Amino acid sequence: MKLLRKLLFPFSVLYGWIMSLRNWAYDNAYLKSTAYDIPIICVGNLSVGGTGKSPMIEFLLDFLKEEYQVAVLSRGYKRKTKGFVEVKDTSTAEEVGDEPLQFKRKFPKAKVAVCEDRRKGIEELQSWADIILLDDAFQHRKVRPSTTILLTPFHDLYINDYMLPTGNLREPRKGAERADIIVVTKCPDRVPYSKLQEIEYKMPLGDLQELFFSKIGYSEVIHGKFEILPLEYLSDKPFTLVTGIANPMPLTTFLANQGFQFTHEKFGDHHHFSNAEIEKLKTASPILTTEKDYMRLKDRMEGVELYYLPITTKILNDQGQYLRKSIQNRIKHTLPD
Repeated sequence: MKLLRKLLFPFSVLYGWIMSLRNWAYDNAYLKSTAYDIPIICVGNLSVGGTGKSPMIEFLLDFLKEEYQVAVLSRGYKRKTKGFVEVKDTSTAEEVGDEPLQFKRKFPKAKVAVCEDRRKGIEELQSWADIILLDDAFQHRKVRPSTTILLTPFHDLYINDYMLPTGNLREPRKGAERADIIVVTKCPDRVPYSKLQEIEYKMPLGDLQELFFSKIGYSEVIHGKFEILPLEYLSDKPFTLVTGIANPMPLTTFLANQGFQFTHEKFGDHHHFSNAEIEKLKTASPILTTEKDYMRLKDRMEGVELYYLPITTKILNDQGQYLRKSIQNRIKHTLPD
């Protein structure tokens, strides 16, 4: 696979040139980018694959919900509906996507919606919301956010990556210049400060850009349909880990380091489980899965011990308060007097 990707390098050059031309057209107003009167915070990345966008959206929701009416707008990846759809408690992952449903279930007071046309979605939400969070919209140049947060994983930094199909970049590295805040996600539990300094030195930050580092925080409890149990509940019994996410390695590493005994059933990101796969999984009880996979499995696994392990974004080196303050200042700067 690595050899094939190297052989496809000429296509990476062509794709990079096309994306650079597209960005140039937006930067120079040959293509229209719409700004809005309310704060719009975009969370996204330069690469394909999991960079921790959902935990970052939840990080923002958690501290903004007390002061503002917050809406989240996503495209609803792999949903079976079209157009603008508001996410309800009764919605299904097939109707709205797994991550938007997760946001709504976790933050019921927030208004969550899906729409492939982000401008139309914003127009539907702005009369209600004080702030709109755009999930995975870094390349959606038709909207000009008031604040842009770019995520890049510790073990796959965009500065070391190449354009698709040779690498995983959706657009050239130069696109990072549009970010106001860059967060290096999925850092190891123990990382030398010198390593963080090395990354900061290599990162081509602009004068006004801010850099933060974060890691995944795993809960000490697991959630089922009717119960919440300590994670240690699984310590004395083999279980099956089911993942349909882009990069399950941090989760498998965490569980292995904790001494758990499990088998891993790995599926593609946002995988829609077939009836045959569901029937096979029903024989694998107990099952531990991710929160967004749980949204797709919970209604199809009656009679099975099915649990999910919540995760959070944890900002390293006690910098979380500074990240929150930076975002709040940017919001106040955008809000009308």
